[in-house]
Parts: sequence; structure tokens; C-alpha cells
Amino acid sequence: MTERRSTIEDRVIRNGEVQFAELAQEFGVSEMTIRRDIEALQTAGVVRRIAGGAIAVGGTAFEPSYGSRAGRAVDSKAHIARAIADLLSPGETVILDSGSTVASVARALCGRGLGLTVVTPSLTVAATLADEPDTTVILAGGVVRPGELSVIGSEAERVIAAYNCDTYVAGVAGVDAERGLTEYHPQEASVKRAAVAAARRVVVGADAAKLGRVHLVNIAPLAAVEVLVTDAEASHPTVLEAQAAGTEVVFAPAPASRPV
Repeated sequence: MTERRSTIEDRVIRNGEVQFAELAQEFGVSEMTIRRDIEALQTAGVVRRIAGGAIAVGGTAFEPSYGSRAGRAVDSKAHIARAIADLLSPGETVILDSGSTVASVARALCGRGLGLTVVTPSLTVAATLADEPDTTVILAGGVVRPGELSVIGSEAERVIAAYNCDTYVAGVAGVDAERGLTEYHPQEASVKRAAVAAARRVVVGADAAKLGRVHLVNIAPLAAVEVLVTDAEASHPTVLEAQAAGTEVVFAPAPASRPV
């Protein structure tokens, strides 16, 4: 149920509108089941129900809650996270971003014994790796965003800019061929831009629902991304555009899902 609702949420945010009948046919469930899903999403403030379907609430600036984002595509994020962890070498200095996808990367790093130095604006990432043997965690200072458990502001940017890092593992809200990497929140985007500038390599983990999506604030062009790790199909237009821009694409296929 949670996976289906997350998929519906992604669909309505991407397309602006969904229809009960089409969703029922796609997921192999009744329209009444879909209506209950939509009602739950409406209660969460993500959609507004209309005759025969639902429409998205808000535009490019609308930011779903961290809990809502963390509940989306959980299995896909775990696959993407493991693929990103495989890209990191022992002894690297790595910026691990805030957000639910990179939180999954932190969990995937546990027990690997890579001896990383981790610079992060995420309290969640710091707490996950704080007791990991041979791992040094440097937590950026700044203002803590309620609900996000990330730090923002000039102090966070200054801390990140002070380090020469090997890899930046970025979590973003959208990846688009024309607009590049985008984010909901201006100060979150500023921290991410500082991280892009501080690292020799930028690795982005993004499930298929984020590809082709554009949000309020620009972070960096697609060409700035060395590696994109995704569960999207190889034929996805954004994947093809990324490859054309010189980005290496690593595919982490999503597990097969069953209607609930």
C-alpha cells in the first residue's frame, strides 16, 4: 500500500493530475482502493480530489515532508544506495548530502570498513555513521531545518567549502536535461552548490520519478554530474540526455513490484 501511494504521489506531482480509473487498471485494484489512497494523500496535503481523480497541490516550490519523501520508492532507494556505496573507494573524503536517498547511502556504507572521512549537512547521516569504525564524521554547522534534520545557512556552506573532497553524493529533488539539478528550498540549494564546488566528482542518486522533474531552485547543470545512479530504464529521455552530456549512468534496477 505504501509503495503504491508513493507511486501515485510521484505521478500526480509529475503530471499534475491522475484519474481513478486509469490508476485502478494500472495497479490491478478497485477504484475504491484508489480513492482511499487519494484521500490519504489529500489528508497529507499533497493532492486535491476532483471528479474522477485528483490534482497536485502547489507548483515547483511545493516540498513534500521528509517523512513523505522517505516513504517513497523505499526498495528502489536501497538498490540505488548500494550501487552508490560500491562507487566509493577506501580512504575517500566524501560529502554525503541531506535527504532520504543519501540517508539510505549512509546505511549502505555501514559495515563496509572503507575508512571514509564524511562531511555532511545531515544530522541523520551523522548519527548513522557516528559509531562506524574508522569513519570520521564532520558535521556542518548552521541552522537546523525542522522536520528535515539538515543544516542550512552560511555557516554550513563555509564548513563544506573548507574541505577538498573526493566525491559529493548528492540528493536532489529533480534531474532535468535542460534545467539540470534542482531543489525545493533556496538555502538547501545553496548548501548543495557549495558541495558541488568542493568535490572533484559529483554522484547523484535519483529514482525514476525524479528524472525530468524541475523544481524551484537551480543547483548545477547536468554536465556537472560525473555519475548518475538511477532505477530508470536505459531508454528514459533524461538518461539519454545525461549520457549525451558526458555523464556516466549506473543502472540500479528497481525490484519487481506487486499490486497490493
